[in-house]
Amino acid sequence: MTSTLDQLRSLSVVVADTADFQAIEHFKPIDATTNPSLILKQAQSPVTEELISKIREQVASGVFQSLSEATLDLSIRFGFEIAKRIRGYVSTEIDARLSFNTDAAIEQAQRIIHQYSGLGIPKERILIKLASTWEGIQAARALEAQGIGCNLTLLFCEAQAIAAANAQATLISPFVGRIRDWYIAKGEAPSSVETDPGVLLVRRILNLYRRHSVGTIVMGASFRTADQVLALAGCDRLTISPGLLQELETRTEPVKGLSRSASSGGELTEIDRDTFLLQISADPMATEKLADGITRFVKDQETLESLLIN
Repeated sequence: MTSTLDQLRSLSVVVADTADFQAIEHFKPIDATTNPSLILKQAQSPVTEELISKIREQVASGVFQSLSEATLDLSIRFGFEIAKRIRGYVSTEIDARLSFNTDAAIEQAQRIIHQYSGLGIPKERILIKLASTWEGIQAARALEAQGIGCNLTLLFCEAQAIAAANAQATLISPFVGRIRDWYIAKGEAPSSVETDPGVLLVRRILNLYRRHSVGTIVMGASFRTADQVLALAGCDRLTISPGLLQELETRTEPVKGLSRSASSGGELTEIDRDTFLLQISADPMATEKLADGITRFVKDQETLESLLIN
């Protein structure tokens, strides 16, 4: 009997949300996404002990100008190993401390692409992950104009999705699970996956993009349950943790894809900075989760830096 995971693959591009090389080899995703938290988790694994030791030696000998530079090099080396195991995109994240600095984010993105190129990985295989702040989205606009693909992450509302479409971002990552977490913390747990606010947001964005023929890829992310994933079968891409991939591999129930909205052929109205910020501020969930997501990534980045000097 065909597994639920294999059925899902026929409806959406399956992406591995991990820096675990062994999991990537097992599940054979098309793409893979990483972030500071996933890199930190894998950096503490015995599988990557040799790589971490090498970076520590280089830090100690003064090869890098800063710990930030060393952790960036580590992320790219993880990405290089992942790229050897898949045939699609590898997403590598900009330092979260640059989430409100457009120029610095662009500079670091260009450095990432240059380093990947030196390892033989062309820029067409790399997506630069940027937080969906106004500054991050403007960095994506500039990078896309240079032919550098971007993945706008930490996306929690339609204002971010519209601004990302205006910037012609290659891909956006709405965070399904973190949205659900916020509502549960407020005592408003959804009664079913069909009322899950994270699932519903992704469906609204998909419909919006399809109605207006937006080319930006929608990739559901940050799933808490396999049922959340299945509720978005038919979404362009779904980035899924190894634990949920394993569960989907063992399940066999039929998978029904999302219905598709007809295109109107019109373009989305350009959203300016003031409107963007006003709409974000009017959405407590988006405001809190965007700030929380950046803060968490900064903390994990700093923990990863400390790991390289111990």
